[in-house]
Amino acid sequence: MAFLWHALFLALAINFSDVNTIIPTMLIRAGGTTIHLGILTAIMIGGTGFMQLFFAAFLANKPNKKPFLLTGIYLRVTALLSLGLLLTGAKSLPGALVIGAIFLLISLFSFSGSFAGISYNDILGKSIEREERKRFFVLKQTIASSGILVSALLVRYLVKSIPYPANYSSLFITAGILLSVASLGFWAIRERPTRLIPDTASPHHSNPQSRRNGKSILSSYIEILKGDRNMVYYLLLINAAGLGLTLVPFYISLAKSNFQITGRDVGNYLLLQIVGMILSNFLWHRLVKRGSYKLVIVVYSLLAAVIPFVALFLSRYQNYYPLLFLLTGANASAYKIAIPGIFLEISREHNRVLYTALSGAGSLSNIIFPLAGGILISRFGYLPVFAFSILIILCGILLVKQLDCRYQSEEEFQV
Repeated sequence: MAFLWHALFLALAINFSDVNTIIPTMLIRAGGTTIHLGILTAIMIGGTGFMQLFFAAFLANKPNKKPFLLTGIYLRVTALLSLGLLLTGAKSLPGALVIGAIFLLISLFSFSGSFAGISYNDILGKSIEREERKRFFVLKQTIASSGILVSALLVRYLVKSIPYPANYSSLFITAGILLSVASLGFWAIRERPTRLIPDTASPHHSNPQSRRNGKSILSSYIEILKGDRNMVYYLLLINAAGLGLTLVPFYISLAKSNFQITGRDVGNYLLLQIVGMILSNFLWHRLVKRGSYKLVIVVYSLLAAVIPFVALFLSRYQNYYPLLFLLTGANASAYKIAIPGIFLEISREHNRVLYTALSGAGSLSNIIFPLAGGILISRFGYLPVFAFSILIILCGILLVKQLDCRYQSEEEFQV
């Protein structure tokens, strides 16, 4: 119940600081360029995962993760409230100062989220039994989508009815308050300490979270990559499939390069993205129930490969361009259901912290692509960059077929 409470209020908060629409548009309104957008996207999507490598070294041997989860959440709240207060006086401040402060506060927001994410995955994995996970992820995404729809209507109203920068200031302050409420669910959790596999286990299945024999965290990461083929394929998969999400902020800059974007347009993009998430949940539910998470990723990859072409086509028709975000919403929902589900299938309680760190830091495309994409688009245009991205995304279909998601118990996993 605590996880569903958190999912609901996080969903209400997330639109007020949406990384695909609100934050990119705020940066552009503050005077940012496509290069600035690429750097910020790399921080929000890729950099957060990379930082998990370092956070995992600290959290790996902590049997109870709830205090660290709450610390990460409240650092995020601090960043959101500070950003909201900053924007109240944005017009009277130099543009470079505003952009610099945005980068600083969004970095704090993103990195503290990755710190909290490690603890969240560990607590979630040992709190939800495997038999209940498929039902949980679909129910969680359905509740989240409903909450996101409600907040999208309010966000749409605020961005179009209140002038800049007061509209964005109100968005981030509201997001901070809602995220605080979302955290209340975790206070009610009675966390069970993480079970660690004894050091007498075989080298392949040894506990990578211990530092026995002077072994460093880095050598534990290397051990995982050498010994677990599933994890290698999973890392390749999230790099390929993840491009479908990292492209979304560039659809905003594509629209801006072809026609003027108003606050009403941004609200419409966000609202339609949420509608796409809600409507598609019925499809993802059927696919998960009848097939597996792997089937959802196959459909996701095919859809993600089509969306860039749709964006280029609709960019000539301003009135129809918002329809693009129905598709991006459907794709985001598929990813949020399938990728966490696959991760819990291939990880175990004793190694989940380091697996979480590797899955975050291993998403190199989420760091490199936004940086390179922003530069390449400014020089060569959108078509070549989108075409290359499509080829990488389609590789995800081949990679997901290599994953073995057949369940092993903790005892079988050790033998």
